[in-house]
Amino acid sequence: MSIRTSLKKVLPPISITEQEALEAGDVWLDASIYQGKPDMQALRSIPSAKLSAEEQAFLDGPVQQVLEMVDDFALQSEKHIPQEILDFLSINKFFALIIPKKFGGLEFTPFANSTIVATLATKSGALAVTVMVPNSLGPGELLMHYGTPEQQNHYLPRLAIGQDIPCFALTSPEAGSDAGAIPDAAIVTKGMWEGEEVIGLRVSWDKRYITLAPIATVLGLAFKVFDTDGLLGDQVELGITCALIPKSHPGVELGNRHDPMGVKFYNGTTRGQDVFIPMDFIIGGQKNIGRGWQMLVACLGAGRGISLPAMGVASAQNALKSTVEYSFVREQFGVPIGRFEGIQEELADIAGKTFVLEAMRVLTTEGLNLGLKPGVVTAMAKYHMTELGRDVLNSAMDIQAGKAIQRGPQNTLAGGYAAQPIGITVEGANILTRSLMIFGQGTMRCHPHLKEMVDLIHSEDKDADAQFNKVLGKTVSFSVKNALRSLTKSYLPFTRGAESAFPEVRKYEKRMNSLAAKLAPMADLSLLVLGGDLKKAEMLSARLGDVMSYLYAAMAVVRFYEQRVESRHQALPYFEYAIQWCLNKGETALNDFIANFPNTPVRGLMRLLTNTYTSSVKGISDDLKRKLSTASMQDSSIKAQLTHLVKVIPGDGNDINEQAFKAKHAVMPQLKKIQKALRKVPVVPFISFENAIGKLQAAGELTAEEVALVLDYNEKRKVAIRVDEFTFDLELLDKNLELVDEKDASSANAA
Repeated sequence: MSIRTSLKKVLPPISITEQEALEAGDVWLDASIYQGKPDMQALRSIPSAKLSAEEQAFLDGPVQQVLEMVDDFALQSEKHIPQEILDFLSINKFFALIIPKKFGGLEFTPFANSTIVATLATKSGALAVTVMVPNSLGPGELLMHYGTPEQQNHYLPRLAIGQDIPCFALTSPEAGSDAGAIPDAAIVTKGMWEGEEVIGLRVSWDKRYITLAPIATVLGLAFKVFDTDGLLGDQVELGITCALIPKSHPGVELGNRHDPMGVKFYNGTTRGQDVFIPMDFIIGGQKNIGRGWQMLVACLGAGRGISLPAMGVASAQNALKSTVEYSFVREQFGVPIGRFEGIQEELADIAGKTFVLEAMRVLTTEGLNLGLKPGVVTAMAKYHMTELGRDVLNSAMDIQAGKAIQRGPQNTLAGGYAAQPIGITVEGANILTRSLMIFGQGTMRCHPHLKEMVDLIHSEDKDADAQFNKVLGKTVSFSVKNALRSLTKSYLPFTRGAESAFPEVRKYEKRMNSLAAKLAPMADLSLLVLGGDLKKAEMLSARLGDVMSYLYAAMAVVRFYEQRVESRHQALPYFEYAIQWCLNKGETALNDFIANFPNTPVRGLMRLLTNTYTSSVKGISDDLKRKLSTASMQDSSIKAQLTHLVKVIPGDGNDINEQAFKAKHAVMPQLKKIQKALRKVPVVPFISFENAIGKLQAAGELTAEEVALVLDYNEKRKVAIRVDEFTFDLELLDKNLELVDEKDASSANAA
């Protein structure tokens, strides 16, 4: 019995949906990471993403205008987004960011799309979701890539101007992650359409969690097709198919809505029972029956890297801006709270992770700008960037404490905090994305020979054995080289190369090369020893996926620092924290993987190959945390870069914080002078800051001009540290008391 035949009996078959998911999209920098040799030259040669004049004008114009129109706190008390805002979005083509200009769209780049969505998200999650969905996975993108000319010419111009509002329905109550199990079905049959009997589909469906469904005018729908009567051939099950159905079509039900965390974007259900549709409704026509999952996965590979990661970045930039400004202005025991080490640790984490997030956003969209659809990279971006956004928000909530939990127009965190779990759960729940997708898809796509080898194992060709043996030889050679590279770089540090022109980057680039070299043989040994069982060992495979992800994040951090920061001197502590955090997380994941590998002899071999005999990884030093937290409270160019998505609207919470922050920086010399004077001759009793300033002015310690500046700052400070408060509703209280009295009376009568 040949090796191929033996493996065929051992390895589980790959389902059609799995096969299509694995084959969808492109490989990019992820391939070099997986193979143990991060391609830093390719990284540095990627064209830098920039906004065109038209894209910048859109940000400065319609985006700024709609931000000024939205009161997110008021919106949270409404049932839905006001119609005038929806009309503004339609008229200004917010739903047509990706539609080609020849169809009336804006045809913006992925980088611009990301920047627009992220900017909207800093103000309102509901607004961002409403805009991002038509510009992500949905009818517009599917039509652009797969629609017939007739479908494109009919729908795309209507979608571009908001005449049609799209939604796309994939998730069913019985099938979420396992799309192959969707029960929604269509039977090939004959029916009447426009006065003629034609071959079409009789479709039944029940879908939920569908964004924009309550207001959609055109429904994108995924379902399985069955040809039980053989009208199209001798195959009964034809596979997942995508169709586009007008809301007005008989039998289509759209309208019931969900309430996702109180964030007021439209989300709801769609249902239909035995709805007859002609073949013309299938996206791309009859020839695309059964190609639906392939189409969806290919499009999702790009969209997943834009919208939800953008929301993670928006959360972080909003949190960074408001928290460092508040920490600088808010004082306890006579000093800014940002100088207390407990808060410094969290401030540094917020600043460093925000650097990671912006770097990943830029690099991922630069890859998409190249026309690539890197499925593994976008899965990494979706998972880690939404999780990092959550981490940063949690830290910001801890620091701002009481100010953060009092809802109102001045609160800069509450809206994002409520919306953050939404990004965690959609377009592939994060647990699924981490445990199954990143390494699972990465292995098949990034390994130079594995995909071909698996195909040959299941092949029925007569010469499959010979072809398999050739590929097996290449695979063995690849694995041996990986093992030798890991040994060399693990024990001989001088072999770890670095190409950076910046000395402060080189030591980290060497560390990246060492970690990647260790990853490659760990992946090889896992596949060799566990085989198909690796698919079930989700905790192990997730850790290998983490190593890949953190190496990708580290590459993004290096590129951002080398090519995009305006002042490397100011950015250095941000960079050092960000790169150390990425590498520490990657090294910890590798150590945990080895420590938990189930085969003892192989675990020993892994330790030998990687020089990993301890699970400890050097953490980020307290000195760096202190340095970064102090730097984050400076009014610097790097702070501006890492908060550029936050557009300050006059009178909003960010405006209030920023005014106090800048005012304090402007009067720092005077504040130091006041502290020195008060230490020399204390004002007793210290009734108020204003009173003390008056005493110092009377004593000749301060000029009238200095007093005016300091008092102006103090007024702005008092506004910044306050929280929203509302009048007590006596009428409502009286009504509630009346209801209680009535209830008590009823109870007494019943007794």
